Amino acid sequence: MLKLAVQKSGRLLEGSLDLLKSCGIKIDNGEDRLRVTATHFPMELYFLRNADIPQYVQDGIADIAILGENTLVEKNREMDKIMPLGFSKCRLSIAVPKGVNYKGIQWLEGKKIATSYPHSLANYLDNLKIKADIHEISGSVEIAPNIGLADAICDLVSSGSTLFKNNLVEKDVLFKSEAWLVSHKTISQEKKVLLDKLIFRMKAVLTAANNKYLLMNVPNDKVKEVIELLPGMKSPTVMPLADQQWSSVHTVIGEDQFWDIIDRLKDAGAQGILVIPIQKMIL
Repeated sequence: MLKLAVQKSGRLLEGSLDLLKSCGIKIDNGEDRLRVTATHFPMELYFLRNADIPQYVQDGIADIAILGENTLVEKNREMDKIMPLGFSKCRLSIAVPKGVNYKGIQWLEGKKIATSYPHSLANYLDNLKIKADIHEISGSVEIAPNIGLADAICDLVSSGSTLFKNNLVEKDVLFKSEAWLVSHKTISQEKKVLLDKLIFRMKAVLTAANNKYLLMNVPNDKVKEVIELLPGMKSPTVMPLADQQWSSVHTVIGEDQFWDIIDRLKDAGAQGILVIPIQKMIL
């Protein structure tokens, strides 16, 4: 049985459970248990404190985990990074109070910086040869400048709303982060087989999430022109319609590509354009 560690609570938990559900793996944690056996897949889940997960994976207590890249960098434990999962995207950034005359990263020289990521911050400052006083705080980092504890903060930022509420402004980004699937350095061959099956399912779900099924009606004399505009994976499917002057063109395109070509498709004669979500996509 594969042992997966996930965050007990917080921003990563919901995304992790949603991904597993999309992979056909059901998790019943209604009683807030810390150890749960999944259904429809030989897997056991450990719900742990985020900061503890890297050690569990390094020690082999958990075979795999879903972790934010920010935690991987900060804890720097020995484990294998398998694949990014596309959710819980954020960035580790420097922020200062509004109105501060911040002219660049050198402004931090000699300043007090509050953070929950002391190692990541220290490495960043060392590379820039900046000396600052780092104050490690386990939570509520944003309040530090307002109470005189620090001149600046280094913390995770997603929408920036928390910074705004605390009268702070984001200035420099140390690195960007998202959820990753990671594994213990060495797992048994039996568990490697299970892990490969899980990776296969996750890739099918993630690929589908980034693509859409596109259908449109096109005059026969415009089909070639429309096909040349499509950035799909392979040659699109073209099927005749009841009206012999028209055909139906089907393809798969990246969701972020659709709006770039929609006007050109319409100008080329495409009509009745439908964009349909894909649940799973096997390449």
